[in-house]
Amino acid sequence: MLGNQTDKGFFSLLGLTNNLWLQIFIFVLFLIIYLLTIVGNVMIMLAVKFNPNLQNPMYFFLSHLSFLDVCYSSVTLPKMLEITIVKQKTITVSGCFIQAFFILFSATTEVFMLSSMAYDRYCAICKPLNYMNIMNMAFNCKLVATSWTIGFLYALANTLSLFRLEFCGSNIIRHFSCELPSILSLSCSDTFMNKMLFLISGGTVGIVSLFLTVISYIHIISTILRITTTEGRQKAFSTCSSHLVVVTLFYGTGYFRYLRPSSASSMVLDEILSIQYSILTPLLNPVIYSLPNKEMKASFKKVFQR
Repeated sequence: MLGNQTDKGFFSLLGLTNNLWLQIFIFVLFLIIYLLTIVGNVMIMLAVKFNPNLQNPMYFFLSHLSFLDVCYSSVTLPKMLEITIVKQKTITVSGCFIQAFFILFSATTEVFMLSSMAYDRYCAICKPLNYMNIMNMAFNCKLVATSWTIGFLYALANTLSLFRLEFCGSNIIRHFSCELPSILSLSCSDTFMNKMLFLISGGTVGIVSLFLTVISYIHIISTILRITTTEGRQKAFSTCSSHLVVVTLFYGTGYFRYLRPSSASSMVLDEILSIQYSILTPLLNPVIYSLPNKEMKASFKKVFQR
């Protein structure tokens, strides 16, 4: 059941600042970031689609990751840009819950997509002779479908539990988006069950995906260290270094934001962490994966020529 807050029909998003000139600067900056994120990730999807040399499992997962990054940034950035320039910094209750759902959906799908990419690198480096047999298209599609399914179920379970809460106090969300911890902090109901569900499900999702990624990289690093030539080690490491950087950025900030105790919460720190994993990481992914990759840069040139 929803209480008085539903009668108002909206939450107020505080945003990043109330200073007019800072608002203009933030709007321009994040508009540029959003456009670059869309262009960069769409370029990767087009490059993979049109270049026959990129028709392999690594780029198959990369194109899906790029699509996820477009979705992820589109969940938060357009609304953030809106509340930066308008006086009524509001979002409907249903809109807030929907945004929370898609934030959880996109983020959870992404961590399992990163785990799938780690397993792909493990097979490529540790089992090169059987790589194409293991990472066949049917198996790759199952990994992608599983990632989306887990993300959907996790987001659905945590979002549906919001509808039993009453919101009868402040309607101000001290953030630029409707992330679940920010919503729960406004409720005047007992949120113990919501927090336990969020903690247990989030902890399970986090531990399982991180475990799969870490185990893959333990085997990868072990195999690389056994390579006798320096050139061979550098070549092997270069195939997974970009992915390792993305994993570190996304896991580190996302898990620290969601799974740390509420007593350690800080509005400024929460905003910085949220900007990193939900806005900057989708922007940086095309850069991290493309700059050291000669095939990807060549594909970009072909896309521009088309």
